[in-house]
Amino acid sequence: MSLNLKITFLGSGTSTGIPMIGCSCAVCTSSNPKDKRLRSSILVESPTTAIVVDTTPDFRYQMLRIHNTKLDAVLFTHPHKDHIAGLDDIRAYNFFQQKPMDVYANALTTEALKREFAYVFAEKKYPGIPQINLHTINETPFNIGDINVLPFTVWHHKMPVLGYRFKNFTYITDANRIDEPVKEKIKGSDVIVLNALRNEQHISHFTLSEAIELVHELKIPNAYFTHISHQLGKHDDVEKTLPPGIHLGYDGLVLHV
Repeated sequence: MSLNLKITFLGSGTSTGIPMIGCSCAVCTSSNPKDKRLRSSILVESPTTAIVVDTTPDFRYQMLRIHNTKLDAVLFTHPHKDHIAGLDDIRAYNFFQQKPMDVYANALTTEALKREFAYVFAEKKYPGIPQINLHTINETPFNIGDINVLPFTVWHHKMPVLGYRFKNFTYITDANRIDEPVKEKIKGSDVIVLNALRNEQHISHFTLSEAIELVHELKIPNAYFTHISHQLGKHDDVEKTLPPGIHLGYDGLVLHV
């Protein structure tokens, strides 16, 4: 029997989130809940396993607002602060689940975690700090519980970032280039989540038009965009302009794949 996965968008905003501190633009002052975007992250759940991709600075609140009480592992995409800063809050899961948290990341990110959270990896540990089993991964597939994880590398300007494919669902954040061999690993997905920062060109993120073009090139029938800036515009206004099968993601969106 095919494994059913539930995907929850914990956050869909870029590094500043929306609203952005100090900004009074139409997006940041919008009353539409879909224009309130925490930093980008998803929760992937099977009937028995729960995995978070990235622990943002909003991680604690993201898990509280969906009333999550179980987490088996954390996957990281890359070492930027808007994707790793919330790692300390896995302490609550350590306490209630009475075990260390399995954390998976590429070599660049594992080095950053050891640097940014040095107290976690210190020889003499302070009581109550996060308990972590850190696994350095590459593009070799592996399993977490009953979920198969296929990592692959995309490019955030010159930084290697891990994207992930779970079953027929693919998640890519913080990218503006994907090599041809990696595109072959993505093709055949039923759903893709892809970063689409804004309309104007950016040195390290896909624009909205570039993201749309990539979805069409890969021939993936259902796409949701994430890592969205206030510069892109209001959710409802942008949504009306998108081709069939393509949507803006938003915080709290749940997909079943």
